[in-house]
Amino acid sequence: MTLPADRETVSKAFATLDETNQMALRVLMQTPEGDEHLLDGLYHHLDAATKAKLLNTMKLEKLGTWLGENAPGRLQVRLMETARASQHPVYQAFRTGLSRTRALERAYQKTA
Repeated sequence: MTLPADRETVSKAFATLDETNQMALRVLMQTPEGDEHLLDGLYHHLDAATKAKLLNTMKLEKLGTWLGENAPGRLQVRLMETARASQHPVYQAFRTGLSRTRALERAYQKTA
């Protein structure tokens, strides 16, 4: 399955994050051209979550963890920048999940 790369569709894929959407998001992450669509959809998803009446912290942490474990190294810095874009609890929950994976440290290991 391929995912149309508009931000609403990518945002919905993040919202459900079922097996089919995970596979489609992985395909989108395979190319640098897909990065912009992925990040645009992620911002849309996080911004929509800030306006929601109920904050689902566990779901946002799970999203951060999933992206930390599955996104290629070239995306890790941009994902962390996204997570640090706001002090809103939505972004904090996403950042918690992303940081838990230590993906940024794995992608950019310190040299001796």
